[in-house]
Amino acid sequence: MEPLYLRRSGTSLLVDFSTGEPAMLHFGADLGPALPDLSLLGDAVPHSALDIPVTLGLIPQASSGWRGRPGLRGHRNGHAFSACLRVVAVERAEGDGCSAVITQADPDAGVTVRTEVKINDGGLLQLRHRLHNDGADPYSLDELAAVLPLGRAATEILDLTGRWCRESHPQRLPLRQGTWVRSGRHGRTGHDASLLLAAGSAGFGNRHGQVWAVHLGWSGNHESFVDASADGRTVIGASELLGGGEITLAANASYETPWLFAAYSAAGLDGISEAFYAWFRGRPHHPGVRSGKARPVVLNVWEAVYFDHRMPMLLDLAESAARLGVERYVLDDGWFRGRRNDTAGLGDWYVDEDLWPKGLSPLIDAVTGHGMEFGLWVEPEMVNEDSDLARAHPDWIAGPAPRAAGGSPAAGGGQPVPGGPAGRLPERWRHQQVLDLVNPEAWQYIFDRLDALLSEYRISYLKWDQNRDLAEMGHAGRPSVHAQTQAVYRLLDELRKAHPGVEIESCSSGGARVDLGILDRTDRIWGSDCNDALERQTIQRWTGMVVPPELVGSHIGPTTSHTTARTHDLSFRAITAMFGHFGLEWDVRHLADSERTELAAAIALFKKYRPLLHSGRMVRADEPDPSLRLHGVVSHDGGEALYALVSVATSFAEVPGRVCLPGLLPDAGYRVDAVYPAADDGRAFLQAVPPGWLGGGVEATGRFLAESGLPMPVLNPEHGLLLSVRRVTAAEPASEPSGGPAARGGHPVRGS
Repeated sequence: MEPLYLRRSGTSLLVDFSTGEPAMLHFGADLGPALPDLSLLGDAVPHSALDIPVTLGLIPQASSGWRGRPGLRGHRNGHAFSACLRVVAVERAEGDGCSAVITQADPDAGVTVRTEVKINDGGLLQLRHRLHNDGADPYSLDELAAVLPLGRAATEILDLTGRWCRESHPQRLPLRQGTWVRSGRHGRTGHDASLLLAAGSAGFGNRHGQVWAVHLGWSGNHESFVDASADGRTVIGASELLGGGEITLAANASYETPWLFAAYSAAGLDGISEAFYAWFRGRPHHPGVRSGKARPVVLNVWEAVYFDHRMPMLLDLAESAARLGVERYVLDDGWFRGRRNDTAGLGDWYVDEDLWPKGLSPLIDAVTGHGMEFGLWVEPEMVNEDSDLARAHPDWIAGPAPRAAGGSPAAGGGQPVPGGPAGRLPERWRHQQVLDLVNPEAWQYIFDRLDALLSEYRISYLKWDQNRDLAEMGHAGRPSVHAQTQAVYRLLDELRKAHPGVEIESCSSGGARVDLGILDRTDRIWGSDCNDALERQTIQRWTGMVVPPELVGSHIGPTTSHTTARTHDLSFRAITAMFGHFGLEWDVRHLADSERTELAAAIALFKKYRPLLHSGRMVRADEPDPSLRLHGVVSHDGGEALYALVSVATSFAEVPGRVCLPGLLPDAGYRVDAVYPAADDGRAFLQAVPPGWLGGGVEATGRFLAESGLPMPVLNPEHGLLLSVRRVTAAEPASEPSGGPAARGGHPVRGS
């Protein structure tokens, strides 16, 4: 059987079938159009080992001698525990030649695995398995992992971790023999989710080094890992983390893994981002592509009013927002029955008649009358025990044991069920329990309530929250994180089908549900509940490794952050929010005139650069001074760029010296201007005399800017400077963007 050789946009995958199973020989750089004779490239056989070379299969298995982490773990009542999968078919795509389906089977174990693999335009690889139970008896599945081989250059591991209000922080460690595993047992992606597991050459950075990286597109429990075998081979991969007995396949039933997304870059982490961004922006349902409009500037009222939903105040807030240039107004938590704080009301998705005697229409009419869209906060997956829903249907609360049923959903104030339900509940989290959406009646109730709200009111946007982990998640006494996750996906899919014009944000107490599974069904994520601009610099930078800025909600919060008590100037907060889906979460009714003028100018500045920010290549400099960070967005034709230089701490040096601007066309001439804050802003700068170019701009080639750079002003800590760069002379035709990943290209070719 001919080998499978997929190559596109600088990335290739090579799979050989000569041993009877799909042996993964290479994932990484494009190997070119011609391959050597693979029959001559078998590994040596060492002493005290198997008598044949050990195959690293698409699903690593002990039956081939693999002694690392197995790709498939399952059994039939303790039997058929070690599969011997062999290839029975390979379906190669016609046309682009960049996708295939590989089918393996083990008749003795009674299982068949069908694997889809494809390389997208931009170089992002996708891989998933579907296991089918061919036997007459149930098959208990413990794990089915998707893995890829790492190149020998990979000697370091990088992934992300975090907590509430401090998501997406990097950590590095050397790659050693053994297995590095990150487990997510939150029932959602998790604040500490790795988001991206990467391995690369020694010292790889933003713009240099080889990097391999994977992400699992799944919103439930999961594991990602790097497995380095003693035989010198290393794989990187991920899988859904299943509970005991969670997946038992009846005869003729199947289980499908989430998509594993993988990228390779020969020029650092920025190349990884390019591959992910190309995939996102190539989707027909990507925001902006689907709607045909720019991402609107948002005002969310949460940090302005919290639970204080008084109509005059909300109307004043809408008027103030509209005058500033806001385009979407979002009413947050507190609008529904019984919701005066976070201890009651979740599940009762009816407009509170006491607060809103005429419903939401008066506020919506005022908002839309100002030319803004109206958005609404919901948390459909959760329930307060102090709610009409919980009193009427205690059996709809998920937990480790079944609970007794109650009556019908109460339209008004319900009463506790006499005698109380049986079955232990999980510990409360923010006074919440999880609604069991695996229960068809509970799912239908939530769908009906949201459908009714979206049908009755002109709601353009749902801020969909999920504020707790799914601890002891169970349905009918069995673990159900997998089924709950699928139920949530189905709920989102059906609502989008019924209301195709409504955008949905995935918020999960900030950034606890950020993954490509949820983002395939939503239009943006909320990166963190923390609007502190200093914290957001790191959170957004590393979330942006995978997720492009137009999908990451990034708001200007109040002058003093309510989560950290830090105080920041408006310019720093605005520059930070600029590199995302820009918005406000601030009571803007009583701003000083100077503050209102500056805020309106910042909003106008974002709108000016919004097309660039939400379409261009993200570049991040490998700045040697740890007190400084420089990132930016460069248009794909190299014609313009916007950079942010950010001071996150005091520097050892008196002056920052020359800072390089990477990513421009080397032989093109550019004009660089500092656009925000003003050069004479005494709050942002601490200097007797600024660099000469700061007030009036400077012209230089892309090569000069990338290799020599510009002398920068002395920024005070926790301040930033926004730099606009525009091409003033044409580049030579053969030029490539400087200082980073080369433009991806080439034609897909399938080798033989």
